[in-house]
Amino acid sequence: MHIWVDADACPAVIKEILYRAAERVHIPLTLVANQPLRTPPSRYIKTVQVSPGFDVADNLIVKRVVAGDLVITADIPLAAEVIEKGGHALNPRGEFYSRENIRERLAMRDFMETLRSSGVQTGGPNALHQRDRQSFANQLDRFLARLDTL
Repeated sequence: MHIWVDADACPAVIKEILYRAAERVHIPLTLVANQPLRTPPSRYIKTVQVSPGFDVADNLIVKRVVAGDLVITADIPLAAEVIEKGGHALNPRGEFYSRENIRERLAMRDFMETLRSSGVQTGGPNALHQRDRQSFANQLDRFLARLDTL
């Protein structure tokens, strides 16, 4: 099992939670970004810097992820590809994407993209609040605890 992070847009506070989890449960954590990242020294944490470009980091994650891996991303198309490969996808607000909900999320994403391309101002996502951080940490802990029982 490996944790992959779509790190360019991942909030720093979420990365900190992931660093602590990787150390606590001794699980490999790889952050993929198109810019250099600072991480704490650890034998479990590494970074991969990819070249700039549309979906370059996503494509690397999809290429390397295997069934059972966990990917941290807010990118719904990336989450869909991860799920298709048998992986798990968790967004930084603590919501797991699943086979049951990913089609709905993709449809809503496409609808919002259509609105934006027609000139409608949709705004961005809400700020990450403490309850989002707590939800993420709780979901991650539950996921990692299930690994111990396998």
